[in-house]
Amino acid sequence: MKETVLKEFEKVFGDTEGVKVFFAPGRVNLIGEHTDYNGGHVFPCALTIGTYAAARMRNDRKLRFYSMNFEQLGVIESSLDGLKPEKEADWTNYPKGVMWAFGERGFEIPQGMDILLNGNIPNGSGLSSSASVEVLTGAILRDFFGFQVSNQDLALIGQFSENKFNGVNCGIMDQFAIAMGKKDHAIFLDTSDLSYTYAPVKLQGAKIVIACSNKKRGLGDSKYNERRSECETALAELQKVVDIKSLGELSEEQFEEYKSAIKDETRVRRAKHAVYENQRTLKAVKALEANDIAQFGQLMNASHVSLRDDYEVTGIELDTLVEEAWKVPGVIGSRMTGAGFGGCTVSIVEDDAIDTFKKQVGEAYLAKIGYAADFYVVEIGDGPVVL
Repeated sequence: MKETVLKEFEKVFGDTEGVKVFFAPGRVNLIGEHTDYNGGHVFPCALTIGTYAAARMRNDRKLRFYSMNFEQLGVIESSLDGLKPEKEADWTNYPKGVMWAFGERGFEIPQGMDILLNGNIPNGSGLSSSASVEVLTGAILRDFFGFQVSNQDLALIGQFSENKFNGVNCGIMDQFAIAMGKKDHAIFLDTSDLSYTYAPVKLQGAKIVIACSNKKRGLGDSKYNERRSECETALAELQKVVDIKSLGELSEEQFEEYKSAIKDETRVRRAKHAVYENQRTLKAVKALEANDIAQFGQLMNASHVSLRDDYEVTGIELDTLVEEAWKVPGVIGSRMTGAGFGGCTVSIVEDDAIDTFKKQVGEAYLAKIGYAADFYVVEIGDGPVVL
C-alpha cells in the first residue's frame, strides 16, 4: 500500500520529494455498544485495515487534499487561515477539523501541506473511517512539526474536532481505540474516567469476521442524538432517587430497584440497555481472561438482542446478518457493531466455518434485502505509525 499511495501522490502532485507515508487503523467494538456516552465500559480493538496517507509540507499556507476513495472530487484546496467547516470541503472537513483543534490547543501549524489519502475501510460501514482520518491527521502534524502530544492526546483532539468542528456528538471510543491500538489486544476502556487496560484476544482456531450491510446510514445521526437525549432524561429521573453520575454506575439489581423513577416506558428500555450492556462488557472481559470464548460469544449475542429490542438501533439489514449468522454451526457469537441503522456486524467464527458462514449468510442476505453484503476477515493491529 505504501508504494500505491506514493505512486498516486506523484501522479496527483507532480513528484514525491519530501513525502512521508503514515497509517492509522480502523476499529471494531467487540462489545459495549452505546455505553460510551453513558459512562460505561467499551471493548474495542484496532484493525489492520485503515487509512494510509502520503503527505509533505509546503512553503506556504495552502492545504491540498486528495482521496483515492473519492477520486471524482479531485484535489480539494483550502488554507490554514480561517479554518472552518464548509459543505464544499466534503471529507476534508475531518482533517481540517483536527488542524483547527490543534490550533485551539495552542499548537500553531506554521505551514501548509499536500495530503493524499487511501483507505481500505469500507466507507459508511461504521468501522470509523472518520476517526481513522482524524487520528491519522494528528499523527502527521505531530511528526512534521514536532508537537509534544501522546497517542491519547491524539484521540482527545480527534474527538474534540469531531464534536466542535464537525458537529457530531460522538463519544471517545472510536478515536481512543484507533490511537491506542495494540496488536492482538482489545482495549477495556472505562469511558467515565478514561482508565483502560489491554486484554489479549486469543481466539484459538477462530477469527473475527466483519459483515458490512452496505446500507448507508442516513438515519443514524439524528437517531443517535435522540438516543443520547433519552438516556440523559432517564439519568436525570434516576438521580432523584439514587446518587449516580452516569447510568454506567448502576448494577442490574440497582436498576431494577430504581427503574420506576423513569416516567416513560421507552426511556426505561433505553436506560436498561445502557446498564445491562455495561455489565455484559464487564462479564465478557472476565470470560476472555478465563479463555471462555463460548461465554464471550453468548454475551455478544445477548448484546445484539438488547440493541434490537431495548435500544432499537438495529434495523432489518443488521438483524438479518446476525440472525443468519446464528444459524451457522461454528459461529461463536455475532452482533451489530457501531451506531447501528446500517453499518456492520462483528462475528467470531471458527476457522473451518468461515467459508460456509460467508456463503450462507451472504446468500440469505441477498435474497431478503435485495443487495449483497461484503465480508472481511480481520486481524487486530496496532495504532498509528509512520511507514
